[in-house]
Amino acid sequence: MAVIAKIEIQKRNKSRYNVFLTKGHSVEYALSVDEDLLIKHRLTKGLEINEDTLIQLIDEDEKKKTYNLAINYLSYRMRSVHEMKQYLEKKEKEQNHINEVIYELLQQGFLNDQEFAHAYIRSKQLTLMRGPLKLKQELLQKGVNDAVIEAALASFSEEVQKEKIVTWLKKQQSKKSSKVSSKAFKEKLSNQLVTKGYSQRVIAEALQLVDFPEELTEEWEAICFQGDKIKRKLEGKYTGWEYEQRLKQQLYRKGFPMDVIEQYISEGDN
Repeated sequence: MAVIAKIEIQKRNKSRYNVFLTKGHSVEYALSVDEDLLIKHRLTKGLEINEDTLIQLIDEDEKKKTYNLAINYLSYRMRSVHEMKQYLEKKEKEQNHINEVIYELLQQGFLNDQEFAHAYIRSKQLTLMRGPLKLKQELLQKGVNDAVIEAALASFSEEVQKEKIVTWLKKQQSKKSSKVSSKAFKEKLSNQLVTKGYSQRVIAEALQLVDFPEELTEEWEAICFQGDKIKRKLEGKYTGWEYEQRLKQQLYRKGFPMDVIEQYISEGDN
């Protein structure tokens, strides 16, 4: 049986206390505890503590440290249950403490995968133009249940998706270079939207809702630029009919309509 000789508040953390025990004729540091545990167990100078109580105090304090670590992790943003579990395991906390802390956080409403999924989707829609396919992939990686994700994505309907895509497409129009065809530009935008997590069908429907002015001057400048580059590569290698067919083929691949290609070749022959 040991006796508490003194209790001192820590200098760097005013919510924690160092407990010293008398063992024989000496006073030794025994452990540090959180203020909540100090009050709960009524730890005061002169109190006798047996070994079982000491072990219990140490265990409860370790759990309290795990809880405080979790609360601090939540202070930056919402977390999924899986994220929290991974974080605490990375901090090498005991598994039984991790399980108990996660259970408490769930009961207190600090952890909630349904709310987390909704908040995550809203945030990524606003900041990164994320589509539903990408959002689902990211939430699955964070350990959120598939059914929970689908329920959260229900509010992100195809109509809402198309509205967001149309707004985004209109902002991209000013970025079109006069060196590329309108078709190639649209394909580039479509590919970008695919990587953002939107389906090909929704993208195609949204593209139909946006008026891309295909100005003849701009399209002509683009085919002249691309055509002259291709000609330099083909000259000396091909002649006659084969030269013309290869020129047409490569310009068509770059998205130029056949009537513009024919005009370009015709004017080049004059």
